[in-house]
Amino acid sequence: MNTTLAPRPAATVNASRVDLYMPIHKAMRNFMADTLLRVGRIDVFDDEDMHQALVQLDELLHFCTAHIRHENEFIHPAIESQMPTGASRTAEDHDTHIESIEVLHNQALALRAARPESRGTLAQRLYRHLALFIAENHQHMHVEETSNNAVLWSHYADDDLREVQCRLLDTLAPAEHLRMARWMVPALSPAERAGFMSGLQARMAPDAFQAVLDTVQPHLDSSGWIKLMRALGRTAIVKYA
Repeated sequence: MNTTLAPRPAATVNASRVDLYMPIHKAMRNFMADTLLRVGRIDVFDDEDMHQALVQLDELLHFCTAHIRHENEFIHPAIESQMPTGASRTAEDHDTHIESIEVLHNQALALRAARPESRGTLAQRLYRHLALFIAENHQHMHVEETSNNAVLWSHYADDDLREVQCRLLDTLAPAEHLRMARWMVPALSPAERAGFMSGLQARMAPDAFQAVLDTVQPHLDSSGWIKLMRALGRTAIVKYA
């Protein structure tokens, strides 16, 4: 893709508006960065270490595939109902990303099947291609957060955007909710985290919401956890240092 890295005009950035992209994109950047580091330090002579790294990579690629599907099914139609072909650029990127995901899956399978003496070269190839895939996604997300948001904000009220977001979230299975929360909630600012989790608390059954809290707590420092509990009107019990 040919995406400029220059900042977009200020009019396309509006922290006061409902942003369908920001929370999930923060989750993706978090997941991608952590996975790139994990793949980069694989010990190819330690079967368990290599297995765990490739499991995380597989989870990331499934996460990316689901994210593409969600945007294609919910956000792109909202854009194109107001501006035909308005999402064509990011839709084309999605097709390319699906192809790249398949390549990365195959490279991971090749590394799993390789003899120890061949793993180093294959691990380096996988690491470099994953880095390129992540770089392309960072630029792609910038376009969505600026150009696509500009269309959404000019044609929809915040309540309309919340309705799109709720319909999307309602399609997620419990395991998908937990995986999303694990990477999203720690990546949000305290104010963003409070707003997102308050919304989940209002929509989810108590047991299901407690499962989300249990999932994210190990990935928040004590200060972040205390702030979140205060925002949710709960007593903070710090389990992790």
